[in-house]
Amino acid sequence: MERRTIGAAALGVGAIGLGCMPMSWAYTSSQQRGDRSLRTVHAALDAGVNLLDTADMYGPFTNELLLGRVLKERRADAFVSTKVGLLVGDQHIVANGRPGYVRRACDASLRRLGTDVIDLYQLHRADPEVPVEETWGAMAELVSVGKVRALGLCAVGARASRRPGAGLYEGTIRQLERVQQVFPVSAVEAELSVWSPEALSRLLPWCEARGVGFLAAMPLGNGFLTGTLTPGEGFEPDDLRARHPRFTAEMMASNQPLVAGLRRVAERHGPDTTPAQVALAWVLAQGRHVVPVPGAKRECWAVENAAAAGLALTARDLAELAGLPPARGSWD
Repeated sequence: MERRTIGAAALGVGAIGLGCMPMSWAYTSSQQRGDRSLRTVHAALDAGVNLLDTADMYGPFTNELLLGRVLKERRADAFVSTKVGLLVGDQHIVANGRPGYVRRACDASLRRLGTDVIDLYQLHRADPEVPVEETWGAMAELVSVGKVRALGLCAVGARASRRPGAGLYEGTIRQLERVQQVFPVSAVEAELSVWSPEALSRLLPWCEARGVGFLAAMPLGNGFLTGTLTPGEGFEPDDLRARHPRFTAEMMASNQPLVAGLRRVAERHGPDTTPAQVALAWVLAQGRHVVPVPGAKRECWAVENAAAAGLALTARDLAELAGLPPARGSWD
């Protein structure tokens, strides 16, 4: 698989990553048997996918434990990205960016993962009660003592946290500019897909201008862009899409032109090319510093996603995708 370089630390990773969250968190049947998840991770590694993206809150904790079982055998094959800063309570999720907590959380993640170093340690959310410079300083100390190789900031929740009237990622960019004064940012993880391209306007150029890697979260639109979801089919109550405005039957039907466009492009590249692969290839085409991190629960999906690294979209393909109608439905 093609390799790409992330950030100031010059971290080499496969062009496609693996989002491990769906194996333990947020989707129906996510509490799948461990052996299926293990096979999925191994299949991804075999296909050249080495960036494994997780977080201590997924499960919570069970996702890191799962990866620890794989890393016991294949640490040299993997690039491990995990996150800190969110705690899962009985009723809600809260941020904790206190330096002491960050240090303890890192040690706990290292134990669960069964490794002596985390390749990329990301701040999942900034704590509004703690200056972000203090949190980032504690994370930088972890680099200095050899527990972490590089630091990143996760901006996936920017939609929910932005102030009225502010641009989607303006708050994230302000945070990035503040923490850059403390220690270099190697990567930013934020949503980017055909149906959620907002990062293209400000956040992606900010990263490119500063040599910061961009990990594209949800590049398949929570599964919608795969073309495998049927409008009106419904989701189990524990699936995050059951409460998502874009996944009502009406909005899924309204957004079918996006899937149809991906399918048309896929057909030009041969019968084995899928809409999901076209969606991932579109993300890859947004810059050499961009690495899509699609989630997958099954081996076949991980292998299909990995194959997108070899799909080169033409100028005609990109123009057709750029001309697709914007997605309908609120994302908040």
